[in-house]
Amino acid sequence: MENNKNDYKIGVFTGIGSAVTWGIDTVLVALILAMSPFSSEGAVLVAPIIAACFHDVFSAIWTFIYLAIKGKLSPLVKAMKTKSGLVVALAAIMGGPIGMTGYVMSIKYIGASYTAIITSLYPAIGGVLAYLILKEKIGKKGWAGLIVAIIGIFLIGYSPDGSEVSMIGIIWAIVCAVGWGSESVICAIGMKDDEVSAESALQIRQLTSGIVYAVLIVPMIGGIGIGMEALKTNSVWWLIGVALAGTASYLFYYQSIDKIGATKAMGLNSTNTVFAIIFDVLINGTQLSLKTIICSLMVMGGVYFMAKISEETKETPKLAEAN
Repeated sequence: MENNKNDYKIGVFTGIGSAVTWGIDTVLVALILAMSPFSSEGAVLVAPIIAACFHDVFSAIWTFIYLAIKGKLSPLVKAMKTKSGLVVALAAIMGGPIGMTGYVMSIKYIGASYTAIITSLYPAIGGVLAYLILKEKIGKKGWAGLIVAIIGIFLIGYSPDGSEVSMIGIIWAIVCAVGWGSESVICAIGMKDDEVSAESALQIRQLTSGIVYAVLIVPMIGGIGIGMEALKTNSVWWLIGVALAGTASYLFYYQSIDKIGATKAMGLNSTNTVFAIIFDVLINGTQLSLKTIICSLMVMGGVYFMAKISEETKETPKLAEAN
C-alpha cells in the first residue's frame, strides 16, 4: 500500500514536471523563432519547420546520452528490431513531423500562450481516437467536456470587432493537437506487449522524427541553407537548450504514465498551458485579456473533465512499464 502511495506521488510530481518543462519549451521556441536567421524575411515560412527539426534531432541526442548513462542502449537496440518498435516509429511521425510542425507553426502565427491553450486539447482528441480505435468508453459527461473545450477554442479565435486571433495559427495548433493525440493512441498499441520500454520508445520517437525532418522535410522545403546558417549563430545554443527542456518533459511524462496511468498523466501534462502562459507573461511581458483567461480555463477544464470521467468508466491501462 505504501509503495502504491509513493508511486502515485512520483507520478503526480513527474506529471507536473512534464507540464512545467513543456511550458518552458513553448516560450523558448517563440524566442528562437524571433532570432536570426529564423526571423529573416526569406525564412518566414520555413523557419518553424527547421526549428522543429533541430528540436527533435537535438532531443534524440539528449535522450541517447541519457540512455547511455543509465546503461540502457542494449534494450533500445532490441526494441528497434521489433514490430512494436515500428509502431512506435509510426507514432513518432504523427507526434513529430505532423504534431511538432503544427506546434511551431502555431507559435509563429499566434504566439506561445494561445498555442499552449489550443494544443492542450490533445488529451481530449486522444480520448476520442481511443474511443474509435481502442473502443475505450467516454460517456456523455466526457463528451460534454470535449464540447466545452471546443467552444473555448472557438471563442479564442472569434472577436466581434474583427481583431481575431490568426485562424491560420489556430488551424496549425489543431493539427498539432491531432498529431499528439494520435501519437498517444498509436504508442499505446506499440507498447502494450512490453517489447518497448517508455525510455526506448522516447528514443525511437525522437530519432524517427529527427530523421524524417532532416532527410525528407527540410530538403523538400529548401531549408538546408537556413539550417546550416543557424548552426553558425548563437541560436544553435538556444535550440540545444530548448531540446533539453523538451526531452526532460517527455521523460517526466512517460514516467508519470508508468506510475499513475495514461489518462491522469495526460491530464497533468495538459496543464502546461498554465505554465506557458506564466512564463510568457514573465519573460515576454505578454498581456492577456479576461476573455483569453476564461477561454483557457474552459479548454483546460473541459479536457480535464473528459479525462477524469473517461477514467472513471474503466480501469486505465499503463502505456508502458519503465525498466
